[in-house]
Amino acid sequence: MRVNASAPAGRLPPLVLACLLATWIVWGSTYLGIKWALASFPPFFQMGTRFLVAGGLLFSWSHWVRKSPVPSALQWRNALIVGVLMLVCGMGGTATAETSIGSGLVVAFIGVMPMMITAVNLFFGVRPARLEVVAMFVGVCGVLLLVSGAEFRSSPKGLAAMTMACSGWALGSVLSQRRFVLAPGAMGYASEMLSGGVVLMAVSWARSESPQWPPTPLAAMAWCYLLVFGSLVAFNAYMLLLSRTSAALASSYCFVNPIIALVLGVWIAGETVTPQEWLAAGIVLAGVALLLWQRHRAARAA
Repeated sequence: MRVNASAPAGRLPPLVLACLLATWIVWGSTYLGIKWALASFPPFFQMGTRFLVAGGLLFSWSHWVRKSPVPSALQWRNALIVGVLMLVCGMGGTATAETSIGSGLVVAFIGVMPMMITAVNLFFGVRPARLEVVAMFVGVCGVLLLVSGAEFRSSPKGLAAMTMACSGWALGSVLSQRRFVLAPGAMGYASEMLSGGVVLMAVSWARSESPQWPPTPLAAMAWCYLLVFGSLVAFNAYMLLLSRTSAALASSYCFVNPIIALVLGVWIAGETVTPQEWLAAGIVLAGVALLLWQRHRAARAA
């Protein structure tokens, strides 16, 4: 049973609320964790090892404890497709971008995700309302202002990586709902992480990535945090939201994550954010707010 994406928070089931908090708060802090882990773990190696371990743990728990059946060949195929889009392109691209761009600015760019998901849904006959079009225009203006800042202009590689990451994540999010359905429950998320993790490690090998061993204490702690909270907690919470709510509600983390990531990046990591970049992030968030408000208004009128 799917939850109305625009229902008042008080009417949402406790599990959905918990998943929302996990994606809002935990994911907002993982971008700084990715930055710290990069000191010893290169981008695709970091993500590949993280999702292989998390997927293996989740698969074992689902199969041996919950007695969930092993996914079928078709479900493994779907997991591979979604895993390549969301994990290889999405998470691998994000980690690559953070090698040259501050974590706070990376997640500010990601704030355009709900608008990209709305754009992808056009190919499935889902037409946006006028206010949604306005929201998308506002968000795109914010992103254009953001990428015209000094940090993005000095790193075309980082900009390309973020474009790949956002496109892959948005497409994977929609296709996991409409075309390539995963195995039920945690087994589906485990198969996606295992499939994506294998491809991530293949990309790491092809790029000749070489991790530092032994890793620095901070990098090791960051990797463990990403494994437990980023992969096992927040990622599974997001996939559960996709299966029980609309993509609009599931992607609402994009409204909260930039604020948390920007504050943590400046306060803890000492990253520098210019007034233009703060303004750009605010414009992106305004676009997301308009988009979610339109969905809320449309649901109340239905």
